[in-house]
Amino acid sequence: MDYKTIQNLVESDMKAVDALIQQRLQSDVVLVNQLSHYIINSGGKRLRPMLALLMARACGYEGNKHVDIAAIVEFIHTATLLHDDVVDESDMRRGKDTANNVWGNQAAVLVGDFLYSRAFEMMVDVNEMRVMNIMASTTNIIAEGEVLQLLNINDAETSEERYLEVIYSKTAKLFEAACQLGAVLSGLSEEDEVVVAKFGTHLGTAFQLVDDILDYSADSDEMGKNVGDDLAEGKPTLPLIYALSESEKNGNTEDADMIRKAIEEGGLDLIEEITSIIKKTKSLEYTIEVAKKETTLATDCLKVLPDSEFKSALSNLANYSLSRTT
Repeated sequence: MDYKTIQNLVESDMKAVDALIQQRLQSDVVLVNQLSHYIINSGGKRLRPMLALLMARACGYEGNKHVDIAAIVEFIHTATLLHDDVVDESDMRRGKDTANNVWGNQAAVLVGDFLYSRAFEMMVDVNEMRVMNIMASTTNIIAEGEVLQLLNINDAETSEERYLEVIYSKTAKLFEAACQLGAVLSGLSEEDEVVVAKFGTHLGTAFQLVDDILDYSADSDEMGKNVGDDLAEGKPTLPLIYALSESEKNGNTEDADMIRKAIEEGGLDLIEEITSIIKKTKSLEYTIEVAKKETTLATDCLKVLPDSEFKSALSNLANYSLSRTT
C-alpha cells in the first residue's frame, strides 16, 4: 500500500478536513487570511491529520468528530511551523519562501498565535473534555520541546538521550496526540488507548530521524528546505551527535574538534568536511537503524487493533516514513 493508496482510503474524510480548515481560517483581518492561507496551502502532506483520521477509523469510530480532531491537529502543527521558522530564521519550507520571509517575523508569530487560539476554539466545539486535556498537555510539551532545542543549539555536549527528548517533545508528541484522540473518540479501553498513542510516539520519532538523515543526504528540491540547515543553525541532530561520539571513541581528535567547532559556531563553512566525517563514521546508517527500531515498535502497537484496511494503512504509513531515505 503506497502513500497515494493510503491517501485515497481517507479521501472523503480529508476533503471534509480541508473544507473545515478553509472555513475556520477566515478572519476579519486581511493579513491573517493571507498569511494563514499561504502556509496551510503550501503543499504539506497533511500527515498528522491523516493519522488522526486513520486511527479513528481503525479503532471503529463511525461518527464525524474525527474531522474536527484532524483539523485541530493540523492547525496546531501549522502554528508550530510558523513559530519554528521565526526562531530558526528559516527562509525556505516545502520549496517555498517561509511566511516570515514574506511578511516578517512579527506577522508570522502573531498569526501562529491566531492558529493556536482558533484550534482551542474548535476543541470547545468538539465538547469532549478528554480532547481538551490531551491537546492542552500536547501544546505545552511542544513549547517545552522548543525551549529544550534552543538550549541544545551550539552545545556540542548534547547527548543522544537529550536529543531524543527534544524529538519527543517537538515532533513525536503531536503524532502521539493525533493517534490518542482517534482512540478517545472511538471509546477504546484506557489500556489500548495508551498503546495506540505509543504508535504515534514511535512513528513521529522515526519520521524526525529520517528528516535528520535527509538534511545531510538529500537535495533542496527533495527536502523542500535548504540542505544543511540543521548544521547552519548549530543544531546537534543524531547523525552529528553519533559522528562526534565515534570520532572521540576512535581517537580522531581532529574530526571531533571539527564537529565541535561546527556545532558551536554554526554556519556552513565546514559542510563538506562534516559530511565526509558523517560518511566515514556511518552516522547516517546508525540513524537509519534507530529509525527502523522505532518503526518496528510502532507497528507492534497496532496488534491491539482488529484487522482492517485502516490498520494496514497505519502500518504502511510507518514503513513510508523510512522509505523517504531510499
